[in-house]
This record gives sequence, C-alpha cells and structure tokens, in this order.
Amino acid sequence: MNFKEEQEKKVREIEAIISRYLPAEKGLQKTVLAAMNYSVLAGGKRLRPMLMREAYAMFGGSGSEIAPFLAAIEMIHTYSLVHDDLPAMDNDEYRRGRKTTHVIYGEAMAILAGDGLLNLAFETAVQAFALGGNAVQIGRALTLFAQKAGVYGMIGGQCADIEAEDMGSRVTEEQLLFIHAHKTAALIQSALMTGAALAGACEEDLAKLETIGYNIGVAFQIQDDILDVTGTTADLGKSAGSDEKNHKVTYVTLKGLEQAREDQKRLSREAVSVLQSFGNRNLFLEQLVEALITRSH
Repeated sequence: MNFKEEQEKKVREIEAIISRYLPAEKGLQKTVLAAMNYSVLAGGKRLRPMLMREAYAMFGGSGSEIAPFLAAIEMIHTYSLVHDDLPAMDNDEYRRGRKTTHVIYGEAMAILAGDGLLNLAFETAVQAFALGGNAVQIGRALTLFAQKAGVYGMIGGQCADIEAEDMGSRVTEEQLLFIHAHKTAALIQSALMTGAALAGACEEDLAKLETIGYNIGVAFQIQDDILDVTGTTADLGKSAGSDEKNHKVTYVTLKGLEQAREDQKRLSREAVSVLQSFGNRNLFLEQLVEALITRSH
C-alpha cells in the first residue's frame, strides 16, 4: 500500500472514532449540537489526531485509551476554526469547501458551538481513564493536552494574532513567529506529545517531540500563508486572499515569497531529521511530515 492509500485508510479509521464521540442531536439544545456536528464533520485532513496516533504507536502504545484523545484534539482544533471564522475574527464564509458554521447557524450559535466543542473535548478525553490504561500516563497526557490548547498555547497565539492586526507593518518577525508557534504549532506539539505520553515516553523524548512539533507547525503555517497568496478558493476550500483582505501581516508579506518557501522547507527538513533520530522510527509518520512540505491545500 502506498503512502496516499495508507493515509486515506487512516483518515477513515480516525473519522469513525471521532463519530463515536459526537453528541446525539436531541433535546432543547439540539441546535447547538447540530452546529457542533456540522463543524466537526466538515471533513479535513484529520492531521492532528493522525499525528497523535502515530506518535502513540511509535512509542509502543497499543491500547484503546488513545481513542478519546483522538476525538478530543479534533474537537479542540474544530472549535478554534469555528471561532476563527467569526465576523469578529477573520470573517470567513467558507471552510473545507462549504459554508462556515456562523453563516449556516448564525453568529451566536457558532460561538456556542465552539464553546460546546471545547468543553466536549475535555469531557471526551477524560473517558480514557475508564479504558484500562496507565492512569499516570493518561494524567500526564491530559496535562500536556490542556496546556497546549490554553492561554500559554493556542489561545495565547490567537490573542497575539488579533493584536497584531492593528499594528500593520509594525509587526516584527519575533511577533509573527510567536503567533505561528502558539496559534498553529501548539496543537501539533499537543498531538505528538500527548500521543507519546500516553505510551509512556520519557521527558527527553517529549522535549524532542516538542521541537519537532514547533518546526512542523511553523512550517505548516508558512505554507498556509504561501497558499493564501498562490492558491484559489477552489483549491483551498476556503477564501483565497483572506489575509490581504484582512490586512494581515504574514510570513510572506514580511519575508517575501521566495524566502518564505526556503524557510518552510528548512523547518520541515529539520523536523524530519529529528524524527529520524529516534531508535523506534515510524516511517509513515516521517512520510506524513514530508507530505506537508508540498501540500497544495
């Protein structure tokens, strides 16, 4: 089986797991539940749960306690997108090729859907304790999972991103890298570190995975900035040129297209190099990271 076929197979497996943890659309709160499900089931690469699952496997994990964490990290990622698309944020009308949640359900319900997914993520993750895994390892994984999603992780990056919008050309490279490292890379780090911690990885290996996650996340966001300039709405499944529309300073506007491409490739190569240094190599995980270098959407 080639890489693409293997990736598609893994996506189907992950989506089946995610679906098991989604809420039934009933009761007086069924509208927000429907909005939550609409958001999660919009498709996507399922990159974060896939990275988590592969890191778990790389360190010898084989239990069922990984399943709720796979669903939980996709819920966290999806809630961040729902809120990111709101009129108060990026004001995007399309996500993953279809109308964004606030366009379909209204702004208020989209806010609640994001809130609901954030809470449901933790309600889901803690179910791992009932699945027979090592309680200490699950607790360590849960701690990392929470930290990377919070104000010292993804939310902190979103805060810096919003404030940078008012600064225009005064945004520095240091600020931009902080935004990318927290808004995007933090959940990549979370995926790798949570999966490895669940499998009992040592602190030294978790630190290496944190570095890998930083490189992947920043490279991923630089590529996102590149595609916003070079791609089309049809290719991307979301509005092309939204950064320019929102007057956002990106890695491309700061460094230029060619330098952005060079830096993106360098960060990606460094991530793969560190990944290959583990004695217990995961070849699919290495191929997955390399595939992010040349993605077109």
